[in-house]
Amino acid sequence: MSKPLTQYAKASGCGCKIQPAVLQEILQGFTLDSTSFPHLVLGNSGGDDCSVYDLGDGKYLLQTVDFFTPLVNDARVFGIAAAANALSDVWAMGGKPIMANAVMGWPIDTLPVSQAREVMQGALEICNAAGVPLAGGHTIDSPEPMFGLSVTGLVDSANLKTNAGAKAGDVLLLTKPLGLGMLSAAHKRGLTSLEQDEILYKWIVQTNHVGSILGGISGVHAMTDVTGFGLAGHLLELCKASGLGSVLESKKLPRIAEAETFASQFILPDNAMRNWNAYEGEIDMRDAGAFAWLVDPQSSGGLLLSVGAASLGEVEAALRAAQCFHQTIGEMVDFTSLPDGKLLSVN
Repeated sequence: MSKPLTQYAKASGCGCKIQPAVLQEILQGFTLDSTSFPHLVLGNSGGDDCSVYDLGDGKYLLQTVDFFTPLVNDARVFGIAAAANALSDVWAMGGKPIMANAVMGWPIDTLPVSQAREVMQGALEICNAAGVPLAGGHTIDSPEPMFGLSVTGLVDSANLKTNAGAKAGDVLLLTKPLGLGMLSAAHKRGLTSLEQDEILYKWIVQTNHVGSILGGISGVHAMTDVTGFGLAGHLLELCKASGLGSVLESKKLPRIAEAETFASQFILPDNAMRNWNAYEGEIDMRDAGAFAWLVDPQSSGGLLLSVGAASLGEVEAALRAAQCFHQTIGEMVDFTSLPDGKLLSVN
């Protein structure tokens, strides 16, 4: 009898990301910015969700690739979540995905092909629902199962959202509650109830398609999705790219109730502590109770928005019309208002 799907991988979901410090070491000297090639708008220098290429006709081409190891034991749900997570990179930049290719690694000798087909079926379902052709892909025989998509998208140049556009005084919003990493880690360890599994499935299969609508709202100054580096890591990327600091209100952080037990018991993904070790020097942590939620790696997490106060009503109306969860969590500030060397204060 085969083991549960998550037992074939060392880590699960976006928790399998290489830790930030090691990633920086790998990429040192390989940073590519927009000055390197005439039509390259964004390379890998700003930590944005996609690379961006100017087509010269008022539109930008968006390109991303995102894949991870199983975060749940249900192969079809894994495929849906992995595809939703990859498509999110394009939506997080205000764009519309137009084509996807599958990226799959599968241990052919230890897991049945029928399970790989279930993963592909889940991905196909979410791509079809989003109107995105799953047009091709690449597979390898690997010791750990992994799946995701390479996604191509388009965006009007005026609607592009990046990490770098936030302004002091902007309101920060989050479109999914936190705790997905803790739930998936507990699921992998056999600690979740049926109800906890159901709430995990509910959130990881929801897409961030509202991002293409938010791209058309000029008051959305910056946008990204929250994945493997946790809320703190992705917010710090936005702070650095924008030259600002941020303040979060701990009591406003949306938390999945079913993950509260795991947070209180510090049942965290391995990547959570690696995230903290990478970012603790830049965080003024005034509420220790927020710790687990800030560093929890999210798989298929929500969008993080930096919105001008005057546009908050318009943005919230768009989110409500899309039936999209959202919560105000803090604001962007001048970093000089924070303790020396800190970019994020958690009150």
